Amino acid sequence: MKVLMLFLLSIALYSCHQKQVSTHMIGSWKMVYADVLEDDSIQTKDLTHTAFIKIINQTHFAFFNQSEHGNDLFYSGAGTYVLEDNTYTETLDYTTDNHLKSQKFIFKVQFIGDTLVQSGVEQIETAGINRTITEKYIRIN
Repeated sequence: MKVLMLFLLSIALYSCHQKQVSTHMIGSWKMVYADVLEDDSIQTKDLTHTAFIKIINQTHFAFFNQSEHGNDLFYSGAGTYVLEDNTYTETLDYTTDNHLKSQKFIFKVQFIGDTLVQSGVEQIETAGINRTITEKYIRIN
């Protein structure tokens, strides 16, 4: 009987255990720097007249890019993510770019104060994308 009770208690405790998401990740972030390494060239994203915002909660992320001068450069996306140690994997479920829909993007993340740095390889053969990106965000909430 004691063995059965211990077994049931251990199952109950195990089922109640949820993987905790780093509270560092949760929040609203504004991109302040981004570079893209593609082939043999590096391009730095001009953020002078645009806002790129990423919002992350316990299970989902969303982002949008909006120009100060209109909707010409607007794009957005959202989906689920998994954070394991410093490996952050986004699954893009909703996007204005159909080539990217349902794709997984794996990044390494680092937190320095209120700054989030993420870097990784974006490789989508059907869209002709093969690049390494580094993005820096500051917390805005």
